[in-house]
Amino acid sequence: MDYENTAEASEMSPHVLLFPLPIQSPINSMLQLAELFCLAGLQVTFLNTNHNQQLLCRHTDVQSRFSQYPKFRFLTISDGLPEEHPRSFGELISSLQAVAEPFLREVLLLTEEPAVTCVIPDALFYYAVDIGNEMGVSVIPFDTISPCCLWVYLSFPNLIQAGDIPFKGNELDMLIENVPGMKGLLRRRDFPFYRLTNCETDLFCQLALKEIHSIPRSHGLILNTFEDLDGPLLSLIRSHCPQTYVVGPLQLQLKTRLADHKRIMSSSNSLWEEDLSSIQWLDAQPIESVIYVSFGSLATLTKGEILEFWHGLVNSGIRFLWVMRSNLSREEEFNHQFVKELADGCKERAYVVTWAPQEKVLAHPAIGGFLTHSGWNSTMESIVQGKPMICWAVYVDQRVTSRFVGEVWKIGLDMKDICDRYIVEKEVKDLMVTNKDKFKKSVDKLSMLAKNSVGQGGPSYNAFQYLVDDIKKLGRRDKDIYINPSSIG
Repeated sequence: MDYENTAEASEMSPHVLLFPLPIQSPINSMLQLAELFCLAGLQVTFLNTNHNQQLLCRHTDVQSRFSQYPKFRFLTISDGLPEEHPRSFGELISSLQAVAEPFLREVLLLTEEPAVTCVIPDALFYYAVDIGNEMGVSVIPFDTISPCCLWVYLSFPNLIQAGDIPFKGNELDMLIENVPGMKGLLRRRDFPFYRLTNCETDLFCQLALKEIHSIPRSHGLILNTFEDLDGPLLSLIRSHCPQTYVVGPLQLQLKTRLADHKRIMSSSNSLWEEDLSSIQWLDAQPIESVIYVSFGSLATLTKGEILEFWHGLVNSGIRFLWVMRSNLSREEEFNHQFVKELADGCKERAYVVTWAPQEKVLAHPAIGGFLTHSGWNSTMESIVQGKPMICWAVYVDQRVTSRFVGEVWKIGLDMKDICDRYIVEKEVKDLMVTNKDKFKKSVDKLSMLAKNSVGQGGPSYNAFQYLVDDIKKLGRRDKDIYINPSSIG
């Protein structure tokens, strides 16, 4: 084990172990939750992979920032992959599980203070629930995907029984009618695994099924949303997990609690080096004149798709700030010179960076819209800042979320599966000019409701307090556990 910041706590309190999915968005959310727990006086251990901890320390002040909390420590483990490995999602999850399962057993066996009294893993780590139940330690998963996608997951067994999945044929606009609360809304193209043809061999479908089977066996469930956004679906989710804590938007919850403690808002939790020149460029742009373009930390595009987006944006006549990661393209010929040529060709209206401080960008008055991959963190940040969206969803929950953005919340446009310069141009103009006022009015209303939810007495503010109070009541349950001393490192 590799412990950092081992300052002793002056008084005993519940000890929470947080274990995030080892990618950018869940790590960011888990660190926000960790700081909230620190402010509430809990002892907190943040279990990160060696690879991601190195990136965090290289690009942020995370160590010095959390050093102000004497009851907090980082704990790191290998993800089981060599450092030079590209870390595709499927390989990463499988490799990490092989390391994490025995490691969690080892950590939970330790009885010297501060013994872990509660584990909060990403909900995808279904095995943490089994291990916690076996070891007599309460587990409260934090599901970092969108609640609308989680509800689709929870409906999987019924969909399989009804014969809706796996899919037969290739008609992507066919409606999926057996998801309660989504009748007439969800098409195959909006489904998390939209080309699912075999449930038994599809890795992601199997992970989802294991996750939803673990949720009812958990002590509770944490979601990063707010009641006014997802209320009807939250009622359905609570039919599977009655003790569901709705504590979002987390970034606003943290901001509120920090203000209560007379502290300033936290800085970046980025695994990438943020280019702050993006803020300087925005400072020189008119109010609500720029559309921010980012496809997150994992999605990749072909060179042709990048060019279609580029030409559509340029042809729209709208200023844009584009986060173009060094690994955005899945093709080898995509290189720095190609990006430079694109940027040089439209200097007067476009600015390109490899990574940006997204929360600061979305909060900037020059930003009028967001062309996004519909990751849940990005969606929540956009709602908080009152920025309407164009959604080009790629993976899993993004596909369901983008449908809700366009058809349920009506705070943007769902452009999934379309990558054509003429459509991109039309959608950008629609969002930023033609229907700007309509979208802005809708998203501003949700933004206000989000802020109200985390204010003192608001539902998310109260839900977080209930979560902390419940954790403080937890103790290690009596179990007949055989402890092999040789297994403890």
